[in-house]
Amino acid sequence: MKKKLMVFFMLTALLLVTLTGCQGGTGKKQVTLNEVAHSVFYAPMYVALEEGYFAEEGLEVTLVTGFGADKTMTALLSDEADIGFMGPETTVYTYQGEMEDYAVNFAQLTQRAGNFLVSRQPEAEFSFADLKGKEVLGGRAGGMPQMVFEYILKKNGLDPQTDLNIDQSIDFGATAAAFSGGQGEYTVEFEPHATLLEQKGDGYVIASLGEESGYVPYTAFSAKKSYMEKNPDVIEAFTRGLQKGMDYVNVHTAEEIATAIKPQFEEMDEATLATIIGRYQNQDTWKTDLVFSQEAFELLMDILMDAGVIEERAAYEDLVNTEFAEKVMQ
Repeated sequence: MKKKLMVFFMLTALLLVTLTGCQGGTGKKQVTLNEVAHSVFYAPMYVALEEGYFAEEGLEVTLVTGFGADKTMTALLSDEADIGFMGPETTVYTYQGEMEDYAVNFAQLTQRAGNFLVSRQPEAEFSFADLKGKEVLGGRAGGMPQMVFEYILKKNGLDPQTDLNIDQSIDFGATAAAFSGGQGEYTVEFEPHATLLEQKGDGYVIASLGEESGYVPYTAFSAKKSYMEKNPDVIEAFTRGLQKGMDYVNVHTAEEIATAIKPQFEEMDEATLATIIGRYQNQDTWKTDLVFSQEAFELLMDILMDAGVIEERAAYEDLVNTEFAEKVMQ
């Protein structure tokens, strides 16, 4: 009898260890977050991670970098990720591809483009008309960075197809290295690449695409319909933690934010981080709330239709859920 009890207790202990392991040994709910890229542009999210805001909401968030919206969406749809962070245009593509369990946006992070136009020489009097006949290293066709760039070109009277040569053959994240190696006369870069090109003397930031484009729904968080239906508590907790990160960046200095997110960018010194963060603060990059408004969504539809990547508009109520973002504001 004693042996049977001993075996029973050993099996029970083993089961508890196994279950604890499934919870990451912390008792917190495990969430895998796949981000499209790793950039200071997404500072509120890193603040939420580093300041423990997700942990306060009972979550243990594992961050994975997808290196491209297509890869991030693939991870989300294949259940390798629970939450995806990317340009919301990708959710439109999967929805219109007639997927039954498509991704729905539940929180918008940035409200301006986060990339910059970099030249080989300083151009104090630059205008977009100067790009006529030039070679520019651009982004992936159908991606938000490239479409917003084309949107700006058209606003300035340029035809992206005929008035300049936009090289879209270089992999995401590799354009800065290609530019340093001599390719292109201009390049469109996210941070920290834009600032690092300046520091190396290989390029000069001459225009902010965020300032030129105006307010656009540039990046958002999404999850599959089935995941949101089964895990509304996780989505709410994640959104609540994220809102705390958003609140932080809207009341702290660039230097304070740099100190908070430094563990995410160990290769960079805090002064450089603060410079980049200040640049984003000055162009009003981050929203004060996470609500993805219908006005912002309709602008996204305008950009997608104008770029010719979709033939009909998607419905706001199908692809956006504001329930969680609105709830955490209360």
